[in-house]
Amino acid sequence: RQPRPNKSFTEIKQWYQRRVRANNLRMRLTPDLIEEACQFVNPLKERELDLRAKKIQVIENLACTSDQFDCIDFSDNEIKRLDGFPLLSRLSMLLLNNNKVCRIADDLYASVPNIQTLVLTGNNIEDLSDLAGLEKLTKLKYLSLMRNPVTTKAKYRFYVIHHCPSVTVLDYKRVRLQERNTAKKMFGGRQAKKEAEKAKTFVPGEPVKKGPTPQDKEAIRAAIAKASSLDEIRRLEMMLSSGSIPGF
Repeated sequence: RQPRPNKSFTEIKQWYQRRVRANNLRMRLTPDLIEEACQFVNPLKERELDLRAKKIQVIENLACTSDQFDCIDFSDNEIKRLDGFPLLSRLSMLLLNNNKVCRIADDLYASVPNIQTLVLTGNNIEDLSDLAGLEKLTKLKYLSLMRNPVTTKAKYRFYVIHHCPSVTVLDYKRVRLQERNTAKKMFGGRQAKKEAEKAKTFVPGEPVKKGPTPQDKEAIRAAIAKASSLDEIRRLEMMLSSGSIPGF
């Protein structure tokens, strides 16, 4: 008799291939996905919902959580817009490390009014005006925007300190009184306010921002080659991928 083929190995291989295909297609935040996600009490004794690395692109269907969580972890997904939240009064912490966030809803404060910690490390926020949605989060204390192109903008830190006065720790550095006073001088006057409003407004007929020229890209690559630390290399690589050009 001929030996029977190893069906168990074949079945396992087919099962694994089906799981991989299903995982690649899982891009919607469905009620079933939320129900199956890990839920636990974190070290801060807060109820946390773990939605890491689910290939989620859009925030939706969170009403099915019945506002039962203090923290939701969306890290390592593909989310582009920080919106789509129902009213979640209990939510105090949002983790969105390593997504593709480039827009923040202007009415975010109405959906998550009690957010105290917001981690947006490693996203695609480019302009200071893109941070306007954070200004009305009056209970926000801890904010991280590290590894976003916006952090390379001139006066970035002072801009955030002035427009988000409740923040006490920005990019894991405590906000000092001297910084608040400097930010007030920079952005507290009428002219500064007018310029800020102008930056938020699109004027028809104005040229659209274009990507970096080959010369710009070459300049960034040269800066990467001369970088003296890993953090500096990452920051420059972020500029290169996003098209944000530093002032050389």
